[in-house]
Amino acid sequence: MTEQQKIVISSERLQSTLEQFANIGRTENNGVTRLALSEEDRLAREYYISCCKDLGMSVEIDDMGNIYARLAGVEDKPPLVIGSHLDSVKKGGRFDGVLGVVAGLEVARALVENNIKPRIPLVIADITNEEGARFEPSMMSSGVLSGKFDKAAMLKKKDVNGITFEKALQSIGYVGQEESRLKEASAFLELHIEQGPILERESLSIGVVECVLGMVCYEIEVTGESDHAGTTPMDMRRDALFAANNLISEARQKLRALNKDLVFTMGRMNVLPNIHTVIPNKVIFSLEARHKDPIVIKKVEEIILGLKQSAANEGCEIRTEKLWDRSTVLFDEQICDLLEKSTKSLNYSYKRMDSGAGHDAQFLASYIPTAMIFVPSINGKSHCEEELTTWEDCAKGVNVLLEAVLSF
Repeated sequence: MTEQQKIVISSERLQSTLEQFANIGRTENNGVTRLALSEEDRLAREYYISCCKDLGMSVEIDDMGNIYARLAGVEDKPPLVIGSHLDSVKKGGRFDGVLGVVAGLEVARALVENNIKPRIPLVIADITNEEGARFEPSMMSSGVLSGKFDKAAMLKKKDVNGITFEKALQSIGYVGQEESRLKEASAFLELHIEQGPILERESLSIGVVECVLGMVCYEIEVTGESDHAGTTPMDMRRDALFAANNLISEARQKLRALNKDLVFTMGRMNVLPNIHTVIPNKVIFSLEARHKDPIVIKKVEEIILGLKQSAANEGCEIRTEKLWDRSTVLFDEQICDLLEKSTKSLNYSYKRMDSGAGHDAQFLASYIPTAMIFVPSINGKSHCEEELTTWEDCAKGVNVLLEAVLSF
């Protein structure tokens, strides 16, 4: 299209729709709590479906509760799918997930109001339980769609109150048909907030996401011996916490020297018996690391496994266990190029980048050509009530999506 013919979405309507969704589960500090398959999730689903039906879109629901709203195309071919998720973490933000769903809705609105009938069908998808905040694991339904997770096992997953995923899905009335699943598509596009500080730090509006980083997560258990904190000489102690502290410092030093783009976290720690008058006899902590290059991840594992031979173990025993890992998921190069071209045509600042966080797109990429768009997160905040992206950046992200759809 020429510059004069270029159409854009309504930024005011986008803002209004996002605020309507934020009202469903809004918290005191302007965040959102909308856990998967909760009453708030049900209300958000119903509002979303009503918006789609107002555009004349047909709606189907599959056996995992995923919602697919379809705008018919001239040709009956595999659809172009835009999607993300409506569920949130507890006291999360107003943009995480929902922006990607509303983006698809706004693209469909722009097509309808400009009397543009797409060549192939356009489908807007709400993928159930991306967050995993109520029912673990995260990205549950996209995992079932892609064959990564077993449906029967997922239906049995329970929340903290003992309610199963299956029961919760039934209770909100969103058990659909397996034949309605997303089985094929010409492409899957997901717009999402960055959830990190890079775009804002570099004063950029758009991130064209090329991959989701590979990662590995280990649990490290340090076993020592409990004794009285006041009567045991220092040179006779097998203090598991001192040893864990030494190992964490050693791991941090070696991992920092490994690669400048490597990120790693010790995010969980249990100290036993956790009594101030008793020398700790056991410490269990997690260590996860993320990087694009599998060779770097392999070196990370070598460092972690090498901790068992550390001279800084204070006479304690060290056990390491790999909890899980994932390989780097590369997105479709041609679609990434299309998103870059669309961004350039709108004169938006951008960069091609990686995603350190997981998204439904990474599972769907295993059988559908897939790519993602990021928009900035102010101060890199996400999964918290302070999460914020400017309305202008939200609109820019959706305009890139619209331009890509038109080009596609």
